Amino acid sequence: MKAFALGHCKRAVDAAATLTGKRFSLLVASSLVATATIVAAAATGAEDSDPLAALLGRSLAANSAPAASEPSLAPEPSAGPSGGSTSPAPSGEPLPSPAPIESSEPAPTGKPEKEAPEPAEPPVEAGPIQHVFVISLASPGYEAAFGAAPQMPYLGSALRPQGVLLSNYSLLDRTALPNAIATISGQPPNDQTKADCPVYSEFPPTAKANARGIVSAGGCIYPVETVTFSDQLIGARLRWHAYMEGMADETGRPDSCVQPEPNAADTPATGGYAARLNPFVYFHSLLDLGDCTENDVPLSELDGDLKKVETTSNFNYISPNLCNVGIGGQCPAGAPEGAAAADTFLSTWVPKILASPAYKKDGLLIVTFSQVNPGALADPAVAAAIGDPPKVGALLLSRFATPGGTDATAYDPYSLQRTFADLFRLSPLGAAAGTKVKSLAPALEGANGGD
Repeated sequence: MKAFALGHCKRAVDAAATLTGKRFSLLVASSLVATATIVAAAATGAEDSDPLAALLGRSLAANSAPAASEPSLAPEPSAGPSGGSTSPAPSGEPLPSPAPIESSEPAPTGKPEKEAPEPAEPPVEAGPIQHVFVISLASPGYEAAFGAAPQMPYLGSALRPQGVLLSNYSLLDRTALPNAIATISGQPPNDQTKADCPVYSEFPPTAKANARGIVSAGGCIYPVETVTFSDQLIGARLRWHAYMEGMADETGRPDSCVQPEPNAADTPATGGYAARLNPFVYFHSLLDLGDCTENDVPLSELDGDLKKVETTSNFNYISPNLCNVGIGGQCPAGAPEGAAAADTFLSTWVPKILASPAYKKDGLLIVTFSQVNPGALADPAVAAAIGDPPKVGALLLSRFATPGGTDATAYDPYSLQRTFADLFRLSPLGAAAGTKVKSLAPALEGANGGD
């Protein structure tokens, strides 16, 4: 697997990077890609180009401010007394003011009518939670994680009393990708994502989104107009990061936004990084506009980012590799595997998150499951207990959550997406906007962690 070239977009990035740095290069690339998409949509008579325009707008807004360390290319012209600008003549003397342009229309006889000023929209008030951390694992089953004798003692015994247990949290499917995609975009499962996209394939050109933005055709890499929660955060001038354990290029060096070649098989190494655990590489809106390369990074970068509030993103998605996520048969011989490996991963990273300044200030940590360990399903009794949809549970930790609380409301990955949107005052996406989808935000913001 490797990060594949993005055609004209990459060439634009490389060229622009030699002029003004990475920030400007992403602006140029995003402008070219998104503008071309909008023009193409208009030329083909597409009726719903608003999401495309919004995508271009958020990219320009997010990348238009130059970095503080980059000098201006030229001094700004000085303003004259009338608000115009003047430039010095070659001799150093100011140029003469231009002659006034005479109008052929008669001058108005009365006072001009003043237009009523449009009422200013009140600024959106930020919620109390401004830093969200999500750790996504493979579930050994609800009882094995949170029961009386948990196979994950750090999660089920040490962390459980500190947070709120979502005792009726269920998945949309037993595989990883459809649940993770729903969490960050509200897109429902399709036949290919239910199979964890064994081939990294595009949606067909005829795939169209409905009024809620849901793309119902089968495919893996969503069209550029499919908006994700990450896109929304950038448009709101908020920050996001995804941290993927073991993500590296073909030479083994840590790399960002790694995905298979288009239409190639996803064949990860045993116990290593897998694209199916990284939902952000399945959206053209993040791939084509440079945001995935910028923000989808190896897990090794999380330590440094946690040191200060200023370096910690508002939304942080964390995924272990195939061994530490909790899938049996993926770890080296003699090492903890399955639920034990996932629990060890939590015991390493959760204390770092809980000790971080951003979490202490206004943070929320969600330990969730986006798949079921296939090994757990081999036991018919365990498989029956997990059920369909699979009941896996989840745990919330925050100073805004009641320690030891339990919330028995029926939640699923759409609920997480809606919760993220509500916490950051954004609109829920796709199926997460459904009237029956429950959000956790009201309880968290009301300082009520559960029953």
